[in-house]
Order: sequence, then structure tokens, then C-alpha cells
Amino acid sequence: MNPPSSFPAILISKTEGGQTVEKTVLSVDDLMEGDVLVKVSHSTVNYKDGLAITGKSPVVRHWPMVPGIDFAGTVAASDSPDYKPGDPVVLTGWGVGETHWGAYAGYARVKADWLVPLPPELSPSRAMAIGTAGFTAMLAVLALERHGITPEHGPALVTGAAGGVGSVAIALLNRRGFHVIASTGRKSEEGYLRHLGAAEVIDRSELSEKGRPLGKERWGSAIDVAGSHTLANALAQTTYGGAVAACGLAQGFDLPATVMPFILRGVALLGIDSVMAPKDKRIAAWECLSADLNLERLDDMTTVIGLDDVVQAGHDIIEGKVRGRTVVEIA
Repeated sequence: MNPPSSFPAILISKTEGGQTVEKTVLSVDDLMEGDVLVKVSHSTVNYKDGLAITGKSPVVRHWPMVPGIDFAGTVAASDSPDYKPGDPVVLTGWGVGETHWGAYAGYARVKADWLVPLPPELSPSRAMAIGTAGFTAMLAVLALERHGITPEHGPALVTGAAGGVGSVAIALLNRRGFHVIASTGRKSEEGYLRHLGAAEVIDRSELSEKGRPLGKERWGSAIDVAGSHTLANALAQTTYGGAVAACGLAQGFDLPATVMPFILRGVALLGIDSVMAPKDKRIAAWECLSADLNLERLDDMTTVIGLDDVVQAGHDIIEGKVRGRTVVEIA
């Protein structure tokens, strides 16, 4: 597979006035070091991508930067014995799009250890409909299961329910038989959330303000993407022996809570990291996603855009205008 002499890309550059984001043209020689060259067919727009594009948070730590933390594609060339030209692969995390040039380009050169074989049940487009958000949701569900959480423990709360992590988490938990309570600031999305599998929809204002150190027991488990008061309230209202998987900080990175849920109810707080997750966890999560996720529901939560639409989509996701998942067709 011979790469073209040039291909389109999105490039973020640092200036004295802040940063610029523009569509440009690159060649394979421009790419950063790595032992596998991948022809990128699809990517996605995650919250972190939005932060990088808008500059709302110091996500980018190498300049200039091709953003995009996820991609799916086909190996074009490889110096690694693990991959050969033509192999379908997927990548999420590992600092790609932050410290290493990422997915919003026709090609990417990365380390072989960062790649995972694309499950045969998933197309590249559907893999990116899952992306980091869906992968993170799966890690959270698996963490709850390892802790012994089952539907018999009671309802499962999902915060940020209309976003990427929340949408996939609802579908996964529903498939496992949980009574899902979806928390969202967009009540207009109630129909969408119920279609994904939510049994109840509550307003995020119930959780987003300062609450009591210990509240009424409402759910046996939770997946939280917000942090701050939302996470504190989720913990305070978890039933005895329950668990909360924390995987985001959309509201804030603080945790204004007390130890009371932990020492009076035995509640567990499970931290979820998808960026540096080891390869065995990645492979297990992708296998579960390919087997357990209802692909029709995945399609229902997915919007497809082109590379020209990425910058606007980055702004939209930060402004809370994006529902579910956004797939980017690179080629």
C-alpha cells in the first residue's frame, strides 16, 4: 500500500495570541516516529478533542499538533512483527492527539503497542462510533462487574447521559438487565435516552449542586462523567455495598465529598483510565463491545461528518450541543 505524496489533515499551531486551527496538507515524511504506518479511514470527536480544538483546556502538549485521539484504519507499512500491511486496526488514547500526532489526517505513524486488532464484528465506522467514549464506558461497566455489581443491587445511574460515554453506558447496562437512571441537562433528549435503554430520566440539577454528605439510597451503582458535586452526590445516594465508576470531569476535577458513604455504607469509588489502559484490558474491552453492544442502537446514537466539519464539531461538543457519538470519515 503506497501512500500518496500528500494528504489532508487538521493542524493546531501555537501563536502569541493563543492557537490556530486549520486544514492543511501533509506528507508521510512529516509524521512523527513510530513503527507502524496506518492509513486512517475513520475517527471520532470526543470531549477531549473538543478541548484540544477550542483550547479550552491545555490538552495539547506538543506543537504543532494533529488532533484526534482515536482512529480506525488499515496498516500501510510496519516494522513490527505484530502487524502487516492490510491489517485492520483501532487506536484509542496513549497521548495521541495530545503529545503525538493524531487521527485527523489521512495517515498516522504510531507505536505498535498502541494498536489493537479491529474485531471482525465491527466495521471501522462502528469502531469509531464506539471510540474512546464507548471504550471508557465498557471499562466502567467491567469495573463494576469485577466489584460484584449486578442488576440485583438496584438501579444504575449514568450521568452526562446524552453524551458519548453516557449513551454507550446506557446501552451496555440495559443489555445486562439493569434498571438505568439517566441524568442529563437536556430534557429534550428523554426520548433518545429511553430508546437507548434508560428506564428513568432525571435532571442533572438534582445532582449538580452541593448536597448532603449522606442522602437517600437511590441506586446500587453509577457511572459518572462529571466529577465535582455530581460525583459527590452520586456517592452519597448509592446503596450499601454499591460502587461508583468515575471516568470524567465535565463539571470539575474536585470532589467535595465526605468519607461517610465509604465508611457507613461501604460504597466503593472505582477510578477508570482509558488513556494508558494496558493492552490486555483493551483487547478484553473491545471483545466485549463487539459481542455485547447492540449495533442498531449504536447506529441510532451516531452522526457521521467529514474532515471539513471537525472544527465545528469540536466547538459543539464543548458547548453541549452533541448527542451520542460523532464519526469522522477521513477518506
